Amino acid sequence: GEKMAEIINEDIKNNPQLSHKVTVIEKILSKNNAMAEEIREEFNKHKITCFNMMSSPGSGKTTTLENLVDKLPYKFGVIEGDLETSRDAERIRNKGIWSFQLQTGRACHLDAGMVKHAIPHFPFDEVEVAFIENVGNLVCPASYDVGAHYNMVFVSVPEGDDKIEKYPVMFRKADIVIITKADMVEYFDFDIDRATRNARKLKPGVPVVLLNNKTGEGLDEIIEWIKEKREEHLNLLQR
Repeated sequence: GEKMAEIINEDIKNNPQLSHKVTVIEKILSKNNAMAEEIREEFNKHKITCFNMMSSPGSGKTTTLENLVDKLPYKFGVIEGDLETSRDAERIRNKGIWSFQLQTGRACHLDAGMVKHAIPHFPFDEVEVAFIENVGNLVCPASYDVGAHYNMVFVSVPEGDDKIEKYPVMFRKADIVIITKADMVEYFDFDIDRATRNARKLKPGVPVVLLNNKTGEGLDEIIEWIKEKREEHLNLLQR
């Protein structure tokens, strides 16, 4: 780490433009983090626990939310992020759940500024839990705090077990790792033990859950984890 810092500082010395770039990125992120803190405070004020769901496209985030509708013992609302279309928000609404679609256009992630647009519409008095379904991408969403309390990171069996090692920034942020499409394990070379080991190398002790959205296997474990985090959050608020 120190060696890396030395190299970066050396690069900056030799390249003033790079120094300017780093300053700009720091400014953007600190502005974003201040806004995220405001969003979190708003959730805290209403005793709502917020979960940020991240993964690459098509790993099963929306399907998981649809399956949680009948089983999660909390009322919840969903803030959806997609580049285009309102398809995911409509899928959630069809299940009778409040959902707000944010279209990011070209942006490959949600940031706090975008999420803030949904806040005036959010049904704070009707729900106990919020899910922010981030744009499908294993890189950019990891760098932006969106005002959530916990991060759920999904990786699907067809993507391969190497994704955890390849995208360490994302998996270091995970409070739970959910391996989806478990019904495909026999068709793909996905080593669950290896994936679990790699996840825990990046985030010691992180829960890893195998989820089959077709049969519902693994869903109860996710619900238990959500309940645990909800309790943890409420306890923190009481301090």
